[in-house]
Amino acid sequence: LVQLSKAQDVEAGDGTTSVVVLAGSLLDACEKLLYKGIHPATISVSFGTAAKKACDILEQMSTPIDMLDREALLKAAGTSLNSKVVSMCSDVIAPIVVDAVLAVADHEHHNVDLKDIKILQADGVVEETELVRGVVLNKRFAHRVSGLDRMEKAKIGLIQFCLSPPKTDTDNQIVVSDYSQMDRVLKEERKYILNLCNKIKKSGCNVLLIQKSILRDAVNDLALHFLAKMKILVVRDIERDEVEFLSKSLGCRPVANVDELSPDMLGAAELVEEVPTGNTKVIQFKGAAAEASTVSIIVRGSSKLVLA
Repeated sequence: LVQLSKAQDVEAGDGTTSVVVLAGSLLDACEKLLYKGIHPATISVSFGTAAKKACDILEQMSTPIDMLDREALLKAAGTSLNSKVVSMCSDVIAPIVVDAVLAVADHEHHNVDLKDIKILQADGVVEETELVRGVVLNKRFAHRVSGLDRMEKAKIGLIQFCLSPPKTDTDNQIVVSDYSQMDRVLKEERKYILNLCNKIKKSGCNVLLIQKSILRDAVNDLALHFLAKMKILVVRDIERDEVEFLSKSLGCRPVANVDELSPDMLGAAELVEEVPTGNTKVIQFKGAAAEASTVSIIVRGSSKLVLA
């Protein structure tokens, strides 16, 4: 029953309690039939037949809805929210949800990819929940370029390699016996990092998104120093599941090797900046050149229960 409820939440996002109650009633009916001596296989086949009949009846009872009819969609969203903790604010949240879906919907094929809607959680009150056209990241720049926290005419790169000294595949150790050898190791690391940063700069990138790494630091302080000198803003610790959304929204293609980073792999936006939201700041991309329609919803709440 727990797995059933979770599956319902993933597929529909609502009706988790109803589906458990319904399943419990059906199991109770099964128990009574078993006590009457009816074989389990017969019960299973009969339930399958009943399910098909129920689907036919529901199809006949259904009311067609025009996906462009905003008022009808608002009523449906409001009804769904009435069973939630934030039901008192359904008049605020329902229009945001409907507008987000209409913004990303493929009206020609009557399809909506919910992955095109990014949801961020922030402190505040529910009434301050807002819809943002474009991309918003719940992060801050890893450093500031000459004290600036914005970049106009941004050329955006999305990398999946690390800007830090490489590590061996096995658990090897480097033994340093004197200062000159240590100095040589540090110089080689510095040279390696500088070479990576120069190639990034050469591509024309001025806003760099770095995917989070579980093997080693995705970017170290030395790389951040070089990138700051080159006037490149850095956003680090991009999660793996965010890569597809960012690539589609910003028009940049993920790059796994620095030698593959070129101008045609970069995305573009009119403005990338840090903007205050509640008690923190987020990074907002405005005027992305990508053709894809994506939106972000900044959900605010006073507790984790409300945000969930």
